[in-house]
Formats: sequence, C-alpha cells, structure tokens
Amino acid sequence: MRADAFLAAAAELPRRDLRAIVPSGGIVVVAPHPDDESLGCGALLAEASARGIPVRLVVVSDGVGSHPSSPSHPPGRLRALREAETLAAAACLGLPAAHVAFLRLPDRFVPAEGPRAEAAAEAIAAAARACGAGALFVTWEHDPHGDHRASAMLARKARDLLAGVPLYAYPVWGWTLPPETEVGPPPRGARLAVAPHRDAKAAAIGAHRSQTTALIADDPQGFRLEPAMIARFLRDDEIFLQIDP
Repeated sequence: MRADAFLAAAAELPRRDLRAIVPSGGIVVVAPHPDDESLGCGALLAEASARGIPVRLVVVSDGVGSHPSSPSHPPGRLRALREAETLAAAACLGLPAAHVAFLRLPDRFVPAEGPRAEAAAEAIAAAARACGAGALFVTWEHDPHGDHRASAMLARKARDLLAGVPLYAYPVWGWTLPPETEVGPPPRGARLAVAPHRDAKAAAIGAHRSQTTALIADDPQGFRLEPAMIARFLRDDEIFLQIDP
C-alpha cells in the first residue's frame, strides 16, 4: 500500500478509549530521541498517568545529534540538557522522573543488531516487567529516520522476550514520506483523542526547548521542529498501529 493511502486510512482508524487499546496492565513508550515521546504519545502518557495506569518511558538515544557542531553545547552538555528537557516534559504529562530510563545509545547510530541492541531490548523488557505492561509503543518502522527504524527493531526484540505483549507503532516522521512509498498492508489499530490532554501535550513538546526554540543558536546544522510539524501532533488524535508478531 502506498504511504499516502496508508496514512489517510490510519487517520480514519476507530477512535478508542485507552483501556480498549490496552485492556489491562501498564504501558511502555519507547522513544528513539528525547521529544518523540511527547510528539507521538503525549496524550497517551497523560491519559495513562491521569488514570493511575503504570507507565514507563524508555529513551533510546543520547540526543546529541540534533546540534552536532554547537560550540556552546558539546555532546556531554547537550545530552544533559536533552535529558533534563525530557524529565520536564514527562512531568507535564504526569510521569515521575523515576519512571524514565535513558539508554544513551548514539544518536543517528542506534544499533538494530549486536550486543548493544540486545542489551537495549532487555532494558525495554525490564521496564515492561516493572510496570506489568499490557502493551509496548514505539515509532513506526517506516519512519524515514534510521534511529526510529532501529528502535522499532529493539521493541520487537523486547516483545519476543515478553511472550506476546502487544506492540503498537506511532508515526512521527512517517508523515513526511514520499506519497508513492510502499509501506505494506492496510493499517490496523486505533486512534486516541488528544483533546482531553492537548494543553499538557503542548507543554511537554514545549519543554524540549532545544528542539523548538533558538536556545542553541550557534550551530548552522542545528535541528528545530517546524511549527507546522508541532501543530500536526496537536491535532485531534494520536495514531497507534498494531504490529503483528
């Protein structure tokens, strides 16, 4: 199925209550970079927190690829900043700092195979066991970013360690795919309404100031989320695609 048709169909998936998507147990969100959790799963995290559902967030990469040439924010300082921003975003969504794990794999070079990938998958599985997870959520394997695809593979490996815990994918950069890209069979899954938590989600996205403002202004290659991209993720629904074993 072409990406344009697939994403149009995904936007029409049935809107469901959180407990219809994850009938029991906790939730683990796997984010390739600090900020992906707020963009793709902010309402999910806020809804789960509001309902007392156990939640864990696992951030895969160290995030230092966003400003690779900044004199003011060399890798160590940038990593610390991005982790602090993630904890601030998590607080906006009701998630305590103790429930956020940073795997610190290399941004832009997250491995999908090998010993570091296996260790990362085990860390995700451990987070799932800690909250009695009824589902895992990770970025879509067709997102046009290597770290997003690698994180999807890590989540699949973690699911294999967990004996059948359901896995869902959330598109982030998938919305920018060329329309003719082939992405497989029609989507299955559900949508979750953003409206009850739009303010909290907007605050969480805004907490990632290094990604949304000119906070780091000394890197010509520096990344910044465009307002149109942010607006897309504050629309009506978050989309979760069911991933088959």
